[in-house]
Amino acid sequence: MPSVGLVLVAAGSGVRLGRGIPKAFVEMDGVPLLTRALDVVRELSPAEIVIAGPPAHLDEVRALVAESGLSVRVVAGGETRTDSVRNAVAAMPAVDIVLIHDVARAATPLEVFHRVVDEVAQTNDGVIPVVPVVDTIVVADEGIVTDNTDRARLNRVQTPQGFPASLFGEAIAGASGDFTDDASIWRSIGGTVRTVAGDERAHKITIEADVDAVSTTARVGLGTDTHAFGDTTPLWLGCVEWPDEIGLSGHSDGDAVAHALCDALLAGGGLGDIGTVFGTDDPRYAGARGEVFIRGALEKLGEAGFTARSASVQIVGIRPKVGPRRLEIERTLSAITGVPVSVSATTTDGLGFTGEGKGITAVAIAHVTTR
Repeated sequence: MPSVGLVLVAAGSGVRLGRGIPKAFVEMDGVPLLTRALDVVRELSPAEIVIAGPPAHLDEVRALVAESGLSVRVVAGGETRTDSVRNAVAAMPAVDIVLIHDVARAATPLEVFHRVVDEVAQTNDGVIPVVPVVDTIVVADEGIVTDNTDRARLNRVQTPQGFPASLFGEAIAGASGDFTDDASIWRSIGGTVRTVAGDERAHKITIEADVDAVSTTARVGLGTDTHAFGDTTPLWLGCVEWPDEIGLSGHSDGDAVAHALCDALLAGGGLGDIGTVFGTDDPRYAGARGEVFIRGALEKLGEAGFTARSASVQIVGIRPKVGPRRLEIERTLSAITGVPVSVSATTTDGLGFTGEGKGITAVAIAHVTTR
């Protein structure tokens, strides 16, 4: 059984992610990417592990390693990815196979590691995991499409990438310049690179949207609100003014749609409801517009480490006629929340409080994830 050494490249600054911290410490579902990667490594049980970490944050890397309970060598990363890999490989004790893996692909499943190791052991070649390109790819020059490509031959490259350790060590020690992946270094010395099946879960974390793409923490909040019609105008519904409609009674503006959406956002973060957070008779909110409560709920979500992703509201009542202004309500609520909000309306066929035209009920659902 060949011995396996793993290099974990974790020196990225994370500038494109925009969190203000190195990528290794960015949390996904509340767990740092480095910790997630080490959890997979634990199951792989390599003979040796070397981490190339951010030079100014090696103590933090060592602290996470200590929590993992694994035996790991930590070295300073370099100016480029290739420099970081070179530093780590130089610190790697003698092994038969070396795997180079990016902490940015912390969700890579264990079976991908095994596929790479098995193929290297069998062929003594370089091996990379790939997934097929499903989009149409074109070549463009100054905004003009000049050629199409055959996507049947195209693949997206992932990590870990595996190689015979001693030969790869010699290759990267003598390599000049920066390489976007380790297989390019191997090919530069005439080595053959083979492919094995990758996995869509091995998505690379580069920008904020990538965190959402692989995040498994998603929560749904439900909110409802009902208000009776009063004896004043105008009506405020969905943060939109209806000047010719009778208003809804309430301590604030009675906007059942806004209040239901507020409750759904708070519930998604496990933060209670509008009454708990803002109070039902606080004089600061007397006559307050629904937007105040929605923005307040979003602020509370952010403080708790959550962010809204989408929402949906259904209005139940026989008046006003929502259809002609439905898109306006959607645009208004989407602008306030910063996420897509869909709106629909229904009646109860004359049944009950809303069916008798005495008031309006709103039901909202909000999709919330960790930031």
